[in-house]
Amino acid sequence: MNRILPALTGLMLCLAPAAMAADLPDLGGKEIVVVTENAYPPLQFLDASGAAIGWEYDAMAELAKRLNFTVKYENISWDAMIPAVSEGQFDLGMTGITIREDRKEKVDFSDSYMTSEMVMMVRGDEARFADKAGFAGNPELLMAAQPGTTPFYVGVYEVLDGDEANPRIKLFETFGATVEALKSGDVDLVLTDGTAGAGYVEASGGALKIIGEKLGTEDFGFIFPKGSDLVAPMNAGIAAMRADGTIDALNKKWFLDYKMGQ
Repeated sequence: MNRILPALTGLMLCLAPAAMAADLPDLGGKEIVVVTENAYPPLQFLDASGAAIGWEYDAMAELAKRLNFTVKYENISWDAMIPAVSEGQFDLGMTGITIREDRKEKVDFSDSYMTSEMVMMVRGDEARFADKAGFAGNPELLMAAQPGTTPFYVGVYEVLDGDEANPRIKLFETFGATVEALKSGDVDLVLTDGTAGAGYVEASGGALKIIGEKLGTEDFGFIFPKGSDLVAPMNAGIAAMRADGTIDALNKKWFLDYKMGQ
């Protein structure tokens, strides 16, 4: 999963007009059931009032206006999301999902709507290591990860020894749980893409920080059941939003202007 900041070029100060573009597909008011995790700021999360907000919610609302569909949201844990979408329980999944070839065997992906890079997140007072070599060289240090996610595989194969059963990796059901384990001292490292990492560091008040080199680039996409007829319209909508500056505007809103915890 998928988990600095996307390149922000040609930023616009406001979103593009909400009206559906004449040259985009018209889905005729179709209801689309979208499942998400609400645990991956600033893409999608619960604010202080409990409202579900974030980059992906804004992007989906914009797509709904342009393509003429309505959205019904459902919530599910990350480890259940790809199987559930694959089985057709939901029309679309969103939670900063890295586009990977093995996942394409189970679900269809939209075109990439965002590119991010993997980073190392630690407690704010961490002084025992400053990069992946320092972490790997100390057998007492532990890493938190969600099974089957991009951070898990990067941790196994790029930071540690390639053993997926390495006892230094502690598994958790949600990304939020890995961060809480880090804060409490139960683990010493969480790998995440910079998107989520920047959000958690911003909200931590100094309790968390990012260290070391970036560990690779990943592209995010929405997921659909195999053969879904929604992929082409969504790709058209994403392309239009990129072309007219809407995606840049969303990046500015959520990665530059929004302050976590507000």
